Amino acid sequence: MTHTETAPFQFFSLQVDRTRRLGPSLVRITFTGDDLKGFAAGGRDQSLSLFLPHPGQDAPVLPPLDDPDMYAILGAWRAMPHDVRAVMRSYTVREQRTEPNEIDIDFALHEDGGPACRWAGRAEPGDRVVVLGPAVAANTGVRFQLPEDADSVLIWADETALPAASAILEWLPAETRARVFLEVPYSGDRMELATEADATVTWLVREEGAPSAVDAVSAVQLPGEAPYVWIAGESGAVKALRRHFVRERGLDRRRVTFVGYWRKGLSEDALREVPDETAQDEAQDAAAQDATAQEAAPRDATPQGRAQDAA
Repeated sequence: MTHTETAPFQFFSLQVDRTRRLGPSLVRITFTGDDLKGFAAGGRDQSLSLFLPHPGQDAPVLPPLDDPDMYAILGAWRAMPHDVRAVMRSYTVREQRTEPNEIDIDFALHEDGGPACRWAGRAEPGDRVVVLGPAVAANTGVRFQLPEDADSVLIWADETALPAASAILEWLPAETRARVFLEVPYSGDRMELATEADATVTWLVREEGAPSAVDAVSAVQLPGEAPYVWIAGESGAVKALRRHFVRERGLDRRRVTFVGYWRKGLSEDALREVPDETAQDEAQDAAAQDATAQEAAPRDATPQGRAQDAA
């Protein structure tokens, strides 16, 4: 664990305490370790980086973690041979507890899953991992940021984002109106969700012939006059939903948070190497809105203003 107390993110050495199958597609792994005394999750969709060993390794291979410069450690890790250095994947903190110090991470399991999926499927108590996670609760790993003027929330998540959506529902203030769409592969993936919000939850089960994300969402009205939208999961579905909310429904793009957790046919490593099409959409919409605002703004009639217009 690094020793810079003010650093928002630090490395934590942990081990598996127990595992529990939540359904056909999810397994919950509970981690413990003395380092968790300095762990401070911000709740909601708090993300972290999980470093895992390759098969045959007793622990993830990383540079020494006592360097206070997190980026120096990451740079040294990237310089290691790909088949030796720890496998790194991004996950959500499903829950943090104290006394004893524990965190839960829920893993989506797929038959053709990658190294993290395979590791989770065979994890046993005592297995060692390293986490790069939050040391302060207010950190940039929390993407769900409810605007003060929001009167309602709309959430869409697939099975990979179900842990984040579940944590968000637990966090939402009491009686907050929420319309929630959760897409999962199997009927057995439905689960009880704890929330004090006034939430209407629709399970979109693929084996039951559920409609696509856009078809399901477009068929309902937004839950309020000033909604906030959070969508996360497969990047193709996220892109289509963001376009629906911003371009078809006319929502302010700043009130739509989107996170592509994965893309069909690509590993997380490969996904980092390809352009983020949803982010490109965001940039295009931002430019269009700026241009519209400039056209609508009154022109300054002073000579200085005219000179600026002509510059």
